Formats: sequence, structure tokens, C-alpha cells
Amino acid sequence: MSLGNKLAEARRAKNLTQEQLAEQLEVTRQAVSRWESDAAYPETDKIVRMAQILEVSCDYLLQDGVDEKGAPVKPPVTRLLKQAQGKKVKLTFYENDDGMPVIHDWCVIQDFDGAWASVEVVVNKKKPDKNEVRLIPLSAISTVTFLRDGETARRSPLELS
Repeated sequence: MSLGNKLAEARRAKNLTQEQLAEQLEVTRQAVSRWESDAAYPETDKIVRMAQILEVSCDYLLQDGVDEKGAPVKPPVTRLLKQAQGKKVKLTFYENDDGMPVIHDWCVIQDFDGAWASVEVVVNKKKPDKNEVRLIPLSAISTVTFLRDGETARRSPLELS
């Protein structure tokens, strides 16, 4: 979300008009309007003052992935990966260049951090000690299929390695 969108949202949450905020910042209403439409950006001292007036952090106004208090926001995919960590899952990726979906065989999500997941992939089923660990961008994952308790991983003939 842009600085302008966050500013407008925070201003409305405080039940302030653009004119009221402008008065407190000692600027014109048009300046606030330009900031909220991302046509212009406020000076640093104005951002600090806005954060105080709107009771949000400067980090919230300036950065993505930060809540109003300045704490990092965990995306929903993080909760899903936390559940999947250490378990057998099948990852389906967004389409590749030829338009066909790329489906990975069953694998184990070992760890994840930020925009990447560390995934153990079976390279040779007869030699499990030869498994590879790959870093996969989270943005490439379309779906995660969990293996049910007691179910064994089966490989469909349509799946690609």
C-alpha cells in the first residue's frame, strides 16, 4: 500500500478531514490531497508530525509489511508454512514459460524466511541421503497440498519432476 493510501486510511480512522489535518501540519488542504493521491510526497518533518497526529509509526507510513505500531506484519502464507514445516507437502507452482503448470513431487519444507522457503526434494527415491535442499521463492508457489495423517505420498503420472 502506498504512503498516500496509508495516510488517507489513518486520517479517516482518526475522523479527520484533509483540511483539519492540513491545519495541524500548517500546510494547505491541497498539499494533503496531493500526498494522499501520491502526486507529491511530504517532507520528512511532515511525515514525523503526521505519524504523531495520526498515532501511527513513521515506519508504517513509509514501509510495506509494517503495522500501525511499526511491528512487522506476518503474511498469511507464513502461518501456512509454519503448519507445513517438517511435513510432507506437494507444492504446485505458477505456470512456467510454456503455459503448463509445474507440479513438484512431494517434498518437505524445512524452513522459511522472508520471501524464500528451504525445501528438501527427493532426487533419487532409492538413495534418500542424496536428497537436495532447494531455495524456492514463496511468490512462485501456487498451492500447498498436505499429506493426510496415515496417507502415503503417491505420485500421479501427470506430475512433472
